[in-house]
Amino acid sequence: MKKLLIYLGIVVILFGALYVVNQQSKKVDDAKYADNPYGVAASKLNPATVALLNDPNYQDIILPKKLEEKIANKESFFVYYFKSDCSHCMITTPVIKPVEKEAGVTVHQFNLLEYDKGWQKYNIRVTPTLVYYKDGKEVERMEGGVPETPGGPGNTPATFKQFFEKYKS
Repeated sequence: MKKLLIYLGIVVILFGALYVVNQQSKKVDDAKYADNPYGVAASKLNPATVALLNDPNYQDIILPKKLEEKIANKESFFVYYFKSDCSHCMITTPVIKPVEKEAGVTVHQFNLLEYDKGWQKYNIRVTPTLVYYKDGKEVERMEGGVPETPGGPGNTPATFKQFFEKYKS
């Protein structure tokens, strides 16, 4: 019986040590990404999102509350709906960012992996989806990313540029 209690004690100590190490790791990650655009500790984000926190292509994040405010205030703006674990988004975003800069527009990025209520609220069917809002109302959207293979289905950089040029103010 004594041996059983000793073994049980060792197991409890090991699990306790693993818990402490895990908590320390979260604190390090949280400190490393303290100023992330999501405004929450990195440990509360999906790992796919954490992987993008230092990616310059994913720094124009708009949070749900801010998006709702822009719509309520009847502003005109672009939103790029994406998921941080979407392979099509990972291919499209680095293509669209230079086009956005060239067109002189700002495109807010809404991460549907973190804010999944946005799928229904904004009627998003696929990622990526680019939407232009005028006076707080959706005017037009482009669904899908750039072709994954040359000549394949999708939107070209020129198509994105035309979309931006059509609506930039």
